[in-house]
Amino acid sequence: MTAANPPIPTSHHTCPACGLLCDDLPLDGEGSISASFSCAKSQRYFSQAAAAPSQPASVAGQACDLNTALAAAAKILQNSQQTLFAGLGTDVQGMRAILPLAEKCQATLDHMHSESSVRNTLAMQNSGWQTTTLSEVKNRADLILAIGTDIVSSHPRFFEKLVWNKDSLFNKGTPHVVYLAVDKADTQAGVAPDGTVPTVLAADKKALPAILNTLNALCNPAYAKSNKAASVAGLSMAALTALLEKIQAANYAVVVWSASELAYPHAELTVQSITQLIAKLNEQTRVAGLSLNSGDGDISVNQTSTWLSGFPSRNRFQHEQVSYDTQHYSTALQLKSCDALLWVSTFNPKPPPDFAGPSIVIGHPNMVFERPPAVFIPVGVPAVHDSGTVFRMDGSIALPVKKLQAPSLPRLVEVINQLADLMP
Repeated sequence: MTAANPPIPTSHHTCPACGLLCDDLPLDGEGSISASFSCAKSQRYFSQAAAAPSQPASVAGQACDLNTALAAAAKILQNSQQTLFAGLGTDVQGMRAILPLAEKCQATLDHMHSESSVRNTLAMQNSGWQTTTLSEVKNRADLILAIGTDIVSSHPRFFEKLVWNKDSLFNKGTPHVVYLAVDKADTQAGVAPDGTVPTVLAADKKALPAILNTLNALCNPAYAKSNKAASVAGLSMAALTALLEKIQAANYAVVVWSASELAYPHAELTVQSITQLIAKLNEQTRVAGLSLNSGDGDISVNQTSTWLSGFPSRNRFQHEQVSYDTQHYSTALQLKSCDALLWVSTFNPKPPPDFAGPSIVIGHPNMVFERPPAVFIPVGVPAVHDSGTVFRMDGSIALPVKKLQAPSLPRLVEVINQLADLMP
């Protein structure tokens, strides 16, 4: 890339550090984000990319030019009988380029956060769900129920942008916040600007299956009348009944969960219990779900893959067909049988998992390895060195991200396309 491709001028910038895609980050006179206006996660994202070393590509740990690295990567892919494309930390344009290469290589694809997103997918496939958008949360929600997540650890400006905002379309009142199975020490973000404290129902996160099953049962008047248990997982029946009454009294309640924080076996059943509770409550009032994404372009990758292949990631190109398997096509299982790994991570410097075979790593220039991969090609970071398109966590809006700097590194799309051109 040369100076003939200058940064696109803009007064505000979109931040891809989390799924909120805050698009109000002001730029200072030098084209950098004004740190006082961005959250800690955003500051870390941009400062990390801005401080990235201008390192060259490498083969077996030895620096080389881009063409040499591409030739070595192409040779690995040509010799592979079962290739895994994993990580997939990229935007819409990056995934659009990766899919044709995967088809040429007859590869299996899996995003680095599929383990959590599959929990949502399995629940949705089994019984459907009723979810909402960030705009609806901002404009309508008068009660937020956060289940097993403090929200702000992964999406720092959620309350600032969507809950405590004063510019909603329908002049809603200040929402009340309820935390379920969240440590009380992590609930400060739920304190309203007027000092109203959130309701906190503290419990072990691993007890959520029992708690949610009880809440679903309490929606049945016959069970509620005959139930003789005093508590479940340390929560009294009175507290759970009061929670249901709060939701039923709300005009628009939103139930928020993070599948990545439900890290225990068969957590998809917990997600299904959440969606069943939402469906049951919707018989009497208005309730919607909102799943927090895990990041690294997971929504963008799954949306793009679904458009172009018919399936989200954990799909495989084989014999001119595409198949999909949420279990067998996981990175963990595929690493046991594949003979080559292509790892992509452009948003964050996440190195590939341990793998005995040859690895091709294309991604963030700050990547650090315990053992050098067979090929490493550093590329530009979205919203810093590269422009692109990223989907918001609710999947309803795609926003452009603009580059801030004239890039000294190649774009991921260029690298993938050049690699595809070298394949037969």
